[in-house]
Amino acid sequence: MKKRNIVITGGSSGLGLALAQACIARGDMVAILARDAAKLDSAAAALRAMRGNAKVLTAAVDVQDAEALAQTFSRLAQEMGSIDMLVNSAGVLREGYFDTLPASAHREVMAINYFGALNAIHAALPHLKRAKNPRIINIASIAGLTGVFGYSAYCASKHALVGLSEVLRYELAPQGITVQLVCPPEFDSPMVDALDRSRTPENRVHTLTIPKVKVDVIVADVLKAMGSQEFLVVPGLLARLTSIGLRHFPRISRLVGDTQIRKNYIGPQAL
Repeated sequence: MKKRNIVITGGSSGLGLALAQACIARGDMVAILARDAAKLDSAAAALRAMRGNAKVLTAAVDVQDAEALAQTFSRLAQEMGSIDMLVNSAGVLREGYFDTLPASAHREVMAINYFGALNAIHAALPHLKRAKNPRIINIASIAGLTGVFGYSAYCASKHALVGLSEVLRYELAPQGITVQLVCPPEFDSPMVDALDRSRTPENRVHTLTIPKVKVDVIVADVLKAMGSQEFLVVPGLLARLTSIGLRHFPRISRLVGDTQIRKNYIGPQAL
């Protein structure tokens, strides 16, 4: 398989780092982007330790900063020779009752999960257009295909990313750029581990109607998608079946959610 030059946002931890590890293992050149320079350095050292000749670049940049991203991608394109693929994996998760979740949380989540991806795509696009078989992979969530109790901010941001991906699939295909959308269920990661310590009981039971999947399952499905033209990728068998149910049997999906939430409902008045 042809080796590729891949830029991964949110590449210092979680799924982004796991994807970087898988790409390095197959010989790709990888650039990982994140805000925390120390975490980036640690992640890059671990990636380089995987293979003696591993080519790993880093950039400490905030995806909310469109101008800084544009400068970063121009530098990376020069250092890498080309940018063949962008993987948008940067994201944050805020959970809570809509009544009490501050508007600032909604703005933060949308700024990173949606506008961060949009900024990265804008920054990468001029360079992708010069590559052979260029590709954009947006990591959304199954929460971008449905509603989830407590995820008013998160679901809104991921629904927006799903919509953007659908549009770009049509707009960029004539330019030779493949756009793909990955909608995984929850999986163990630093972000989810932090959430587990404080999430509402209704959110806990509603999200676990789809059991967590191992990050290795998601990585394997993303790697497989990188060699295909498949647009929507939902990792994990149960998650895929659920996504089919959401599309074709929405009443049943809502009934299951309503039943679980009703049994465990506490509500914001308990705070």
